[in-house]
Amino acid sequence: VSKGVKSGAITPVFCGDAMLMRGMEQFLDGLAWLAPSAEEKAGEVGLDVDGNPVELQVNEGASPAAIVFKTVADPFIGKLSYVKVISGKISTESQLVNMRTGNTERIGKTVMMCGKKQEDVKYIGAGDIGAIPKLTSTNTGDTLCSPAHKVVLDGVEYPNPTLSMAIVPKNKGEEDKVAQGMLRLSEEDPTLKFTTNHETHEMVLSGLGEQHLDVAVSKLKAKFGVDITLKKPKVPYRETIRKKVQVQGRHKKQTGGHGQFGDVWIEFSPCDSDGLEFGERVVGGSVPKGFFPAVEKGLRECILKGPLAGYPVVGLSAVLYDGSYHPVDSSEMSFKMAATLAYKAGMPQANPVLLEPIGLLQATVPDANMGDIMGEVNKRRGRVLGMNPAGEEKQTVEAEVPMAEMHDFCTYVRQVTQGRGSFTFTFERYEEAPSNVAQKVIEEAKAENGDD
Repeated sequence: VSKGVKSGAITPVFCGDAMLMRGMEQFLDGLAWLAPSAEEKAGEVGLDVDGNPVELQVNEGASPAAIVFKTVADPFIGKLSYVKVISGKISTESQLVNMRTGNTERIGKTVMMCGKKQEDVKYIGAGDIGAIPKLTSTNTGDTLCSPAHKVVLDGVEYPNPTLSMAIVPKNKGEEDKVAQGMLRLSEEDPTLKFTTNHETHEMVLSGLGEQHLDVAVSKLKAKFGVDITLKKPKVPYRETIRKKVQVQGRHKKQTGGHGQFGDVWIEFSPCDSDGLEFGERVVGGSVPKGFFPAVEKGLRECILKGPLAGYPVVGLSAVLYDGSYHPVDSSEMSFKMAATLAYKAGMPQANPVLLEPIGLLQATVPDANMGDIMGEVNKRRGRVLGMNPAGEEKQTVEAEVPMAEMHDFCTYVRQVTQGRGSFTFTFERYEEAPSNVAQKVIEEAKAENGDD
């Protein structure tokens, strides 16, 4: 049996009771008796600076090289990096290079973990695992090695997050606390991603499924004392126009001293751009050149909020072609205001439409679940592009699906395939939203703005 386990032909299975700790002695004795020693099996092949393979032997006398395989974020003791030392030894006061960042990390302390207890040791030798506290810029999967003998070890490959939820703190004013806690937890668990969406003004947490995010929420409460709730994140829609219009924006205000006067004629039309394309064809000096930047600035501020639901406007061409000015009362501010008035008057007339983000879905599922997945894609307003065999009686379905419909797709795939299916979903482009969808989004935006 021992020979079979050592060669990899036999996989031993042990029974035990984690609550009453029964069977633990047999398990540990079995490991000592069955499993090969680090010297026999723990050597690895890394890559040197030029990308050539380098074989590392488990040898305490060699140059140190270790891989960080786990990170624990503790609010009291700080960051604890668990390392597996492949060759050499890591001792206190040694200096190692992090091959991902290129920074030198000074090792202040080396510890062995005995359950949750830390036992200080002089060094962690080759073939052993231990922990190093307070490594500032080192993350899970990083290689630490000697500056004289640089080598990169195989990191840990993690799956991409598939479910994103918006975070709402239960108590107002705790946003900073939530962000700090989540960043610490994402250091600990590389499959968690925490971002702040500046467009929708939401904090978004992404993970591998509902259970994963629930665990993160309870960890945040237990470790950092912050309560949060999760909700469906907002979808970043866009707006554009479908018709060419010519409008006037005239701003005139008379006060005690200087007045304000700005008058512009602008032609708005659709174009292929990610925002605003500004141009001018003013003849005869009806608007002095010095005021063109003010008109453009006014329009650039305006396109951040579209006429339908307040989403940013894309694909808009604005050409200043006429206007008038006053030698005394005209100023940059007056022309900026005139441009704003022209935008507000022209956009509703230019047949504005709502654009929704479309993503490319690649779902790999067992053959038996193909029909379910394709039916679900159609139900979510998706278009199936094709299927490819993925080996092991699996198929990959490719489809384009609106992002708004993909929120709980991760849960559906897991249920239907009993956890054997996986998928990736990446943003592709924006497309005009169907009128019934657009109407619903516009109503929701108006209700929310009304609340604000």
